[in-house]
Amino acid sequence: MIFTNDKGKEYRFEQEGLNVWRSGFDNWLAGKAVERGAQLRDCTTAVFCEDRGEFVSVTLHGDKTYTEKARYVLDCEGVVGALKRKIMGRTDGYITTFQTFNRGSIELDSHYFYAYLQPELSQYDAWFNVKDELLVLGVSVKEPEKTEYYYEKFLSYMKKEHHLYIEEQTKAEKWLMPHIRPGCTVDYGRGRILFAGEIAGFLNPMGEGISAGMESGYQAAEAAAYYLGKCAPNTELIETLGPAPAPMNLLRGRYRYRLLLKTAKNVNIQEVLKKWLNMVKIKSNVRVDVDINPYSFM
Repeated sequence: MIFTNDKGKEYRFEQEGLNVWRSGFDNWLAGKAVERGAQLRDCTTAVFCEDRGEFVSVTLHGDKTYTEKARYVLDCEGVVGALKRKIMGRTDGYITTFQTFNRGSIELDSHYFYAYLQPELSQYDAWFNVKDELLVLGVSVKEPEKTEYYYEKFLSYMKKEHHLYIEEQTKAEKWLMPHIRPGCTVDYGRGRILFAGEIAGFLNPMGEGISAGMESGYQAAEAAAYYLGKCAPNTELIETLGPAPAPMNLLRGRYRYRLLLKTAKNVNIQEVLKKWLNMVKIKSNVRVDVDINPYSFM
């Protein structure tokens, strides 16, 4: 990635990565989730959910409208999710993004993603990259009515600085992303309903996708596991192993981590566990299961 700051100074970050279409990546990721035990329901929308203490009532709409019960709900709708608006009773601020795909040429290295933070080019940021030999140019704005103005300013800048030539525009698209500001809130959810990805307020600068939601859900599980592990007992008679991802890390929509305690036979393991868990504050939307002498670690 190459970033140009608001003063025009360029910063280069070297990190290898794949340049793939977001839709294809999300489809691959969903398939992998199914392989690990997730149930995929295509063409189905969650229209309402309600935390009822011991479970969440979820109303779904596909070929028909029906209601199911869930232990927890992980909401990864994206920034404009309807469920969050109904649950939280508010609408957050958005940034409007606009980009075009073009046939043409430019004097920039196609292996990099370029971001421009100069205020004269956008109200948030502008960017350029190459996807399947198409030149992708975009801007983001706080005021949607100024989208065309800033896009034209960005094109003029790229033509002057990097000799951009557009032969043909093949596609244009718009979407929304969170308006990240100093002190802005991050919503982790309410009760048994958890938010992940852009719906929680985390910025994914490459656009929405289920990967953002799944990745932040994974990170939340990892953080909870390492928090428990940090407080785990370790003495001459007790050894704590982990945390480590469970062999089936994603099961029925939940990310799972394991910690294993090995103790001497004369240790009162129930008392050890009680003291350990009383040391930590676990949020209600994180589930901790204890299994003494487990038969399986799946």
